[in-house]
Amino acid sequence: MKKLAVLLGAVLVPFAAHAAGCAKPRNAFDQVYCSSNIFSQADRDLNQQYSRLRTHLNPAQQTSLKTGQLAWLKQRDQQCSEQKDNGYFVNLDCAVEMTQQRLAFLQERERECNSTGCVDAKLGQ
Repeated sequence: MKKLAVLLGAVLVPFAAHAAGCAKPRNAFDQVYCSSNIFSQADRDLNQQYSRLRTHLNPAQQTSLKTGQLAWLKQRDQQCSEQKDNGYFVNLDCAVEMTQQRLAFLQERERECNSTGCVDAKLGQ
């Protein structure tokens, strides 16, 4: 069975995590717990935004968006994780940052669709 390790750096802790005692983690395990909660929330937000954006798109645009999202997932995984002989390592700071950037990108696409119309070329990015 592969082991999972998490690499951590300085994580900006949102209010909810702060309130849960994550402001001053006592050890690496607390930091992993807090960081994984932050990543989970960012991932939920991203999935909700992706679903909202899809409602504005025709089938061809939805396909383009899905292609772009799958490419982004692959890029995030390559950039933020590494597989070694002794396990799979994930840099949660990197994953959170990239997820938040992607969330902002999808929010901008939705604003675009609502105001001037969806730009097909941007959906596939």
